[in-house]
Amino acid sequence: MVVNYSKWDALELSDDSDIEVHPNVDKRSFIRAKQNQIHQQRSERRHQIETLKYERIINDGLLQRIDKLLASLQAHAQQAAAPSQNPDEFMMNALMDCAGDGADDEPPKPPPGVHTQTQEPRYSVMMASLVDQVKKDAGDKPQDWFEVYLKGVQGHKRKVENLQSELMQKLAELEKEEGKKITSESIHTGFNVSSMSKENEKEKEKSATKTSPETVEVLNPGALKRDSLKRLDSAGQSSGAEADVEDEIKDPSKAVEEDDDEEHIEPTKLGKAFAKIKMGDYKKCLQFISENHDVVKERETDGLLVEGFNAQMDGKPEYAKNCVHQALLLQYCRSLGRDGVGLFFKRITTPGHQAQKVFQDDVNGTYARIRSRTAELAKERSSNPKTTETEQIQLHAVDPNTSIHINIPSASPTEEVEVKAREIFDTFPPGLQRALESGELDKVNEVLGKMSVEEAEEVVEKLGEGGMLSVEEGVIDGTTEEGREKLKGLEEKARAEKQAEEEAAALDGGMDEVQAADVDD
Repeated sequence: MVVNYSKWDALELSDDSDIEVHPNVDKRSFIRAKQNQIHQQRSERRHQIETLKYERIINDGLLQRIDKLLASLQAHAQQAAAPSQNPDEFMMNALMDCAGDGADDEPPKPPPGVHTQTQEPRYSVMMASLVDQVKKDAGDKPQDWFEVYLKGVQGHKRKVENLQSELMQKLAELEKEEGKKITSESIHTGFNVSSMSKENEKEKEKSATKTSPETVEVLNPGALKRDSLKRLDSAGQSSGAEADVEDEIKDPSKAVEEDDDEEHIEPTKLGKAFAKIKMGDYKKCLQFISENHDVVKERETDGLLVEGFNAQMDGKPEYAKNCVHQALLLQYCRSLGRDGVGLFFKRITTPGHQAQKVFQDDVNGTYARIRSRTAELAKERSSNPKTTETEQIQLHAVDPNTSIHINIPSASPTEEVEVKAREIFDTFPPGLQRALESGELDKVNEVLGKMSVEEAEEVVEKLGEGGMLSVEEGVIDGTTEEGREKLKGLEEKARAEKQAEEEAAALDGGMDEVQAADVDD
């Protein structure tokens, strides 16, 4: 293969060893002066190029207006032949015809550094100066004034065209000289390609509605001062704000699906469909990936591994190994790069290729680890079964003859105690507030049962602090059988307590006599 190195001929390099200067001249100063000379020439050349390009634009606009003036003169040639026609008035009308729109009369602004000393006149001023020059060259009263004026305008057009031709020639020479050498300013991006896989509409909706709260990772999360009724206990129970009597979500559109939780990994419908393809059916796998390119995403690989783990726990080893096989297949396709899908299936379907052994060993090793881990978990569960009972806080009266009464503070309190109680009431979650307003202790206990122990204790403490719980004695009706039994039980209890007090007092007196006898001895 012949390599063409001619493109490097335009690369301007300097070699200090090739420079020979007079002994009395400093070599480094000479090199710097030479570099400054090159940069100065390059800057002047670029300034000339910008100036010529701007002048070319001005000349093109002027030529367009001269062509319009010539067309107007030729169109009104018969009117000019009339004896009563005034030459000055005729030329003024011709200028008005070629003036055009006033917005185009202003020439474009020059680039920075070009024609900074003078301001470019308007095109109408240029055309008026051209007509005045034609009249001046024709004299005061020419015999055939129309032909003289027409030839004069045509002569000025040829001058502008010749000037434009010289300008273009000079511009071409400067641009050719500028393009001979490669400089840092000529470096640019040749092409830039970016690719983005199109997401499904459902995934876009999920990502639009999903919000991830910011959290700070600490060594001891329990030591942080958290907001009231917004904590988690060791059993993972929800906070008091979620302990509502109406647990059902009334608006399903506001519910966050489990698939949106990053910590909850499970295969999608697409991944489960891919997991049903049998191991070794690479043709069907390739067809499925070609039709559903989203299955190559990393979340599908993680979901299939989790699916295989769960299947092994449920006693489905064949399906579990198939899930592991499909998950690693997607992982290999993704890790092999941009053309990883085609490269993987080409290698895996080639008879005797080393990739087959590497892939199968990886599948067998991964499945062996899952099988070992699931066996350990099954053994631990059989030896240490978990209980589903959780500790709860419930409100009950210790004395069966008393009852707990709920007092709701007024919505418009007047006294300071009531104001404080109302502030405490407003800090409770809505479900707890509704349970308290109902006045039924069972509903309050239902809400407390959904809270963690710490939260429930805090709620009970606040209820007592706000005076919202009071213990009242019940009235016993002695005329009924039930009332008589309660009275009898209370009397027996009182006698037992009195007898216990007397025995305790007698025991204390005997001990005093024994101590006094010891002292006498």
